[in-house]
Amino acid sequence: MQANDSKLIFITLLVELGVAAAVASSLARSTRFKRLLLLKQRTRRETLQLVAWICVPLMLGVLVRVRVPNFLAADISFQAIAILGLLLGPGAAMVGGVALALPALGHHEYFALPVNLIVATIFGAYRRVAGEENIWSFSPLIDLSLYRWIRRTVTWPHLDRQIFLLILLMVTQFGTSLIASFYPHRYFALHSSSWLIELAICACAPVVVGIPLKIWNAVRIERKLEEQSRLLLEARLEALQRQINPHFLFNTLNSIASLVRSKPELAREMIVKLSNILRTLLGDRDAFVPLSKELAFTDDYLDIEVVRFGEKLHVVKEISPDTLDVVVPSMVLQPLIENSIKHGLEPRISGGTVILRSRIVDKRLLLEIEDDGVGMEPGGATSSPVSGLVREGSGIGMRNVRERLHVLYGDEADVQIVSRPGRGTRVCLFMPLASREESDELLTMLAETVRQSLITIDQQRSRFRKKPHHFAKIESVGRRND
Repeated sequence: MQANDSKLIFITLLVELGVAAAVASSLARSTRFKRLLLLKQRTRRETLQLVAWICVPLMLGVLVRVRVPNFLAADISFQAIAILGLLLGPGAAMVGGVALALPALGHHEYFALPVNLIVATIFGAYRRVAGEENIWSFSPLIDLSLYRWIRRTVTWPHLDRQIFLLILLMVTQFGTSLIASFYPHRYFALHSSSWLIELAICACAPVVVGIPLKIWNAVRIERKLEEQSRLLLEARLEALQRQINPHFLFNTLNSIASLVRSKPELAREMIVKLSNILRTLLGDRDAFVPLSKELAFTDDYLDIEVVRFGEKLHVVKEISPDTLDVVVPSMVLQPLIENSIKHGLEPRISGGTVILRSRIVDKRLLLEIEDDGVGMEPGGATSSPVSGLVREGSGIGMRNVRERLHVLYGDEADVQIVSRPGRGTRVCLFMPLASREESDELLTMLAETVRQSLITIDQQRSRFRKKPHHFAKIESVGRRND
């Protein structure tokens, strides 16, 4: 089919850009398509599914071009096969080329199939040479690409794969135009006897290919940011959780050391219990666990302290049954119980009592850890009446719990401390009621928040790229604040 009308060709080229953008944007909205597109390793079935996602709507475009006179822009078979070759390799591109050739073969365009296979081979081979990142970074803005290429070539002469792909697309498009001009009824491609219009046709090809690549690359970058934000959040929570372990281990080993000579059997029993705790700590722990599981973990810790203190330590639990299935951050109780024992009861010769309560108040979970120990002086420090040592009442354990609740719940969580010197301390934790599914959604929301922060930081870097001394000043201020 021949299209010699200049005005029709220019309109067709403009509509082709719109068709490419519309199809690429529509596919990018599909979760299934995005999953298939962003897979690092695909099975043969998944590759065929991805080819079908791209080719089915474009096959309809070829059929529309065949059936509707002068509606040529719906057929972007050449560009689609080039995209398949660049993204999936020659094999998948050939499958797509065969599919896109079927409507044309029904219209007696017998050269469509061999030309499609040749195009698939060319751009599939380019994929193997260029690498994935060079393909995803291909820009449809030809003028900017040429400007960057000239600037880079002047300073550092080398083979630029971006410009090579641009030229390859234009040359291949020109080749298909020649075939269509010699055999107008056996193969379709836009062509013109005017060199200026032919140049426009060839220049449009890389833009049509680049538009879907840019749209899908934005989806790819967004997915990478989501993954990075999720890993960042998990790393921060993991660091906060693991922060307790050396603190807890140090204090427990001191307790065991004090019993090794005087009560070796008790020391052995404590070592066995400590090994059970460490086995739990060193295993894979979820960010959230049911309160019943968190209480079971604190029981192991309390068993160690009960062995050490004997009758001097009493533990009372007032647990509401309707709170046992509520999901809480893992290891949120142990550091607070440890504070009550170490800083509240240990300074007293007679020991004391630790009370653990849970109940639901105003649609929030309330956890209370109360002791009748020495309490805290105003300002957070407590002094032992036995040794006179000043003990920090809001040490690493309390800071850890505060920060974890702030990271996970923000303003919806609260930590309240009520202490009376000489009469004890009560710590109250308020947190939203949440199931395991709601907790997973919370982590997803937090990951999205971190992702938005990463985007903001990237925008700031772009804004100050031309003023590096200002950005260096901002980074130095950020480091001081951290």
